[in-house]
Parts: sequence; structure tokens; C-alpha cells
Amino acid sequence: MLTTEMIIIRIILALVAGGIIGLEREYRDKTAGFRTLMLISLGSCLFTIISILLVSDTMDRIVANVVTGIGFIGGGVIFKSKEGVNGLTTAATIWVTAAVGMAVGAGFYYAAGFTVLATFIILAFFYHIEMLIDRFNKEKIYIVKASLEPGIFSNYEDVRQKNNLKFIVGKRTRLAKPNNCNLYNTRRSKRPREIYRLYAKR
Repeated sequence: MLTTEMIIIRIILALVAGGIIGLEREYRDKTAGFRTLMLISLGSCLFTIISILLVSDTMDRIVANVVTGIGFIGGGVIFKSKEGVNGLTTAATIWVTAAVGMAVGAGFYYAAGFTVLATFIILAFFYHIEMLIDRFNKEKIYIVKASLEPGIFSNYEDVRQKNNLKFIVGKRTRLAKPNNCNLYNTRRSKRPREIYRLYAKR
């Protein structure tokens, strides 16, 4: 049976664990920051403690519902933009923080502590590795605006050759129609070279 002192200690540890993970998210100005992750860890810990104190068939149901509820919170920070899908790392952090809170509430202190350390290292330092990888494999959008004039293609051909770029067939999206020129943009994937294409049409 859990004593009052044990419950208080677990709640404090859950707050500390959530705060450590939340510091990195707050530093990077993410949606789920310091206070949010502390509360998630605290709530998960408290629900786990309650499920232990009840000592009934509802114990596993409470824990399962915590996981389900955290899934809804995590889904709320994922959104799609023109640049792609954002918020996946924050959603995963919410999920891990809830798991840490549950581990602390169940008394698995070593597992919770190691998970906090691993999560903090991944968020704080693996970000630089990810940025390094993106330099060699990155999707870019090039928008070229130009009037259809004599010599325009030869000028851009010189730029292409100078920067060691190469043409590939891509999707065209109409942007505007100033004067007598239709403008397009093309999305390109950098693997491993930058890709460039100009569309100019009367």
C-alpha cells in the first residue's frame, strides 16, 4: 500500500521529469512547452497512482484510457502546412512524457529516469544531426519570375551550368499572369544536388 509520503514523492518526481523534458521544448518555443509537459507528466502519474490505490479490475482500464487521452492531445499539435507535416516531434514528446509520468507513478524510477535522460539528449542534441542530414536531402521550392525576353533561357542555362544543377521533369503550378508571361513554380528534392527549373510562357 502506498503511503502519503510515497505518493507525494512520486508526484514531485513526475513534475521534475516533465519539467526537464519541457525545458528543451520551451527553449525551442514549441506548442507543448515547460508547463504543458509538467502537467502531462503529473496527470499521468496521478492516474497511475489512483489505479494502484483502487486495487480492482479498473486498474488496467484507467491506464489504457490515459494512453488514449494522450493520443488526442498529441494529435492536436500535428498540423499540415505548405512546408509539410509539423508537430510530429512535439506529439511524440507528449506521448513519451506521459509514459514517464506513468512509470514514476508505478514506482519504476530507474526506467523513468533513463527515459528522461534519453529523451532530453534526443531533443537537444540530435536536432543538429537532423539538420546535417537535411543539407544532403532536402526538399526546396524555387520560384523564378521572369519576362519572356530574348536570351533569357541562355542566361539561366549559364546559371545552371555554373552551379552544377540539372533539369528534371516536375509538377507545374500556375502562380500569376503579369503582362504576357505565365509564371510557374516547381518543387524539387535535393538528392544530392539542387534541382532547378524555369518555366516561361507567353
